[in-house]
Amino acid sequence: MTITITLILVAITSIISFIVFQNQELGKKLLFYPIAINEQNQFYRWITSGFIHADSTHLIFNMIALYSFGTHVESLFVELFGITGKLYYLLFYISAIPIASLFDYFKNKENGRYAALGASGGVAAIIFSAILFNPFGTIYLYFLPIPSILFGVLYLAYTFYMSKKGTDNVGHNAHLFGSIYGIIFTIAIYPKIIPHFINSITNFLH
Repeated sequence: MTITITLILVAITSIISFIVFQNQELGKKLLFYPIAINEQNQFYRWITSGFIHADSTHLIFNMIALYSFGTHVESLFVELFGITGKLYYLLFYISAIPIASLFDYFKNKENGRYAALGASGGVAAIIFSAILFNPFGTIYLYFLPIPSILFGVLYLAYTFYMSKKGTDNVGHNAHLFGSIYGIIFTIAIYPKIIPHFINSITNFLH
């Protein structure tokens, strides 16, 4: 098996998450806790929160998605930019974690009851980068194969609806803004993705 940035991220996230499963006090110190960032300048929480998870199910779901989509996106970045593509990819993922949480930070920076954790914001960014490159690739939604672009539309609609509804403990805002950042970052480093995306849709319709 080739050692990739994606594989290293999966391994590090899994190890730290498993350590936190056994050490809840450490987990509390690594959480995304806006009030602690705002009042105590614990800026490290912007990043560390993306490497811990609530339980094994949360971890497994995120790591399967990261490995599946991340391996593909990483290889595309390398194909486009050479070895520099790996640095772009690493920057992409690491920056997506805090950027996906910006909205929740400003919303909850004085709320002592709000905290979040998980790699979902970064993973969402990777998924939507993959969709731009291959809008009609196959994604399995509850074992039902659908085009990736349809998954993207459904995903954004669902996360937007649930973030407005606010009736569960899932970080839908991070999913939503992570997805948007994935699109923006990919376009920023590779503007040709726009005509590629449009041509993919045009060719499919014809």
